[in-house]
Amino acid sequence: MTPSEPNSETRHADFVRQSARQEQFLSVASRDEAETRFRSHLTLAPLGEETIPLAQCRGRVLARDLAAAVDVPGFDRSNVDGFAVFAADLERVRPDAPRRLRLNRELLTPGRMPREPIESGTATVIATGGMIPRGSDAVVMVERTEFIDDDSEAAVDVSQPLAPGAAISAAGSDIGAGETVLRIGTVLGSREVALLAAIGVNDVPIFRCPRVAVLSTGDELVRPGDAIRAGQVFDSNGPMLTAAVEELGCVALPFGIVPDDPATMAAAVDKAIAAADVVLLSGGTSKGAGDIAYRTVARFTDPGIIVHGVALKPGKPLCLAVTQGKPVVILPGFPTSATFTFHEFVAPVLRILSGLPALRRETRTATLPVKMVSELGRTEYVLVSLTERPEGGLAAYPIGKGSGAVTAFSLADGFFAIPAQTEMVPAGMEISVTIIGAAAEPADLMVIGSHCVGLDYLIGLLAREGVTAKVLSVGSTAGLMAAKRGECDIAGIHLMDPETGIYNRSSVDETLRLVPGYGRLQGVVYRRDDPRFAGLDANGAIAKASADRSCLMANRNAGSGTRILIDRLLGDARPAGYSHQARSHNAVAVAIAQQRADWGVAIETVAQRYGLGFLPLQAEEYDFVIPARRFDRPAVRRFVTLLQDGAIRAELARMGFAGTSSPGP
Repeated sequence: MTPSEPNSETRHADFVRQSARQEQFLSVASRDEAETRFRSHLTLAPLGEETIPLAQCRGRVLARDLAAAVDVPGFDRSNVDGFAVFAADLERVRPDAPRRLRLNRELLTPGRMPREPIESGTATVIATGGMIPRGSDAVVMVERTEFIDDDSEAAVDVSQPLAPGAAISAAGSDIGAGETVLRIGTVLGSREVALLAAIGVNDVPIFRCPRVAVLSTGDELVRPGDAIRAGQVFDSNGPMLTAAVEELGCVALPFGIVPDDPATMAAAVDKAIAAADVVLLSGGTSKGAGDIAYRTVARFTDPGIIVHGVALKPGKPLCLAVTQGKPVVILPGFPTSATFTFHEFVAPVLRILSGLPALRRETRTATLPVKMVSELGRTEYVLVSLTERPEGGLAAYPIGKGSGAVTAFSLADGFFAIPAQTEMVPAGMEISVTIIGAAAEPADLMVIGSHCVGLDYLIGLLAREGVTAKVLSVGSTAGLMAAKRGECDIAGIHLMDPETGIYNRSSVDETLRLVPGYGRLQGVVYRRDDPRFAGLDANGAIAKASADRSCLMANRNAGSGTRILIDRLLGDARPAGYSHQARSHNAVAVAIAQQRADWGVAIETVAQRYGLGFLPLQAEEYDFVIPARRFDRPAVRRFVTLLQDGAIRAELARMGFAGTSSPGP
């Protein structure tokens, strides 16, 4: 060693002096300030999209809205084993006065195309799942019939009257082509996988999973299962963080234990940054001797360390850094501190990078049975165990095991926060306890009523803002009644007053608010190659089709807005097929496209989707009714604001939904 080189004693003395300076916490940030500064240097968006096979998508997050390209079911099908019949044949039957129906010579099993139409006085044997033949509008269960077999012909006696549509699932009654079935941000489970399979999707667009490197630092750490000696501890943070990362659906990259050697740690951190999207270290960030993890990260300057020291208890030594646009976080070494700071600062960022919505935390009101003293200037999180009080309600008992306790989180039901400027919380005070673990909550927005692709578009915009919605498509009348009972936030309706021809206004009473939506064009739909409709306008087509008993109509269900329009146009006329009640525009179009019917009334966008001819009848108003007491709910207000936005209304118009004269509520 030359005289100019320091000896080992000198190097050790320098290290001791450096450690003794306690220079790490020159500026301690508040919890909110630390989070704001950290996030300001990050790109908070999903990391990108990839496509994977359906068989591998369970647990992944959907990267876009998915609309069905097919109807489910794709045809009118039987729900029972029995006989396809014409319901009008059975209007006056009784047990003592059955109607005998001659059996056609085919058996309709699943996958078999019908060849013989149902005519009055006939029936066809059909199995559950079989396709309904032309002319049939109901299925009678085999148990409700008596088979007659004589030398002349086979027949069945039916003694039970049936309503049109009995035991039939209409085409598109489950899912209509063009209907959005899953929203961006949906975590795909077994139910969602079944839904994707039902609409024929095999290549699933999902967000790429963030890769998270996990490093435990410290000479005192030992891998669980290895021999341990005095002064050492098993590494619990590494397995805990790996599991927590995987619980969020991310890919954990365990780097194991890194010793307190500057060169070794620097190499490990560099390797982790190259391999991962996020790097997590635990330990080595406090102000004690040997804590060098923060010094390893301090060499980065793009921007490098953002916050080192947060006014939290537990969790003050937290170090937040960014390099190459990637979060690099040094969590405290003590298990409770590491767990708290991970869930407060890291987990929300990982959820955003994964495409997941923000976690909704459930809270419960409880009584604190003991006095709690807290340190001024630091927000303190107190783990508690909840128990029922004899007089009712909950009591929250603090789990006072300290930040180094491994068992504290496993024993806790939740936690509450003591504000930084509060020194003491008295016994008997009511507190708000945040429950550990996500609890099921209702959607932000409940929508019941008539389905529309334009409504799908609006709900999709809300989903991108993190607003969850549940949509039940049950028809205009049912939606209106749900709104009057206060069972939903919004009902989409298009109900025409038969007396005035005005849409929706007469349906609203003092308990509801009417928000004008947009216009839709209703018209007669038919196959383009059907010569019976050539050269006709809508009224002429209806008149001609109504007079032709071979021209079958696909009607709409009673209570729908379109049915009200149809009945007004038909007057007393009852065309062939009038009793065929399709429950959606899609079901009407499918029946016509598949030649099980020849004409019907539907909106123009559906006719275009199925390549059908379209003869305009009249524009209708598709509006929204909202219970007055729900109008000021944030999600409702946001929906109304979107509906009034000029750019959004222009997009609706591009989709074929023209604006109304008054866009305001």
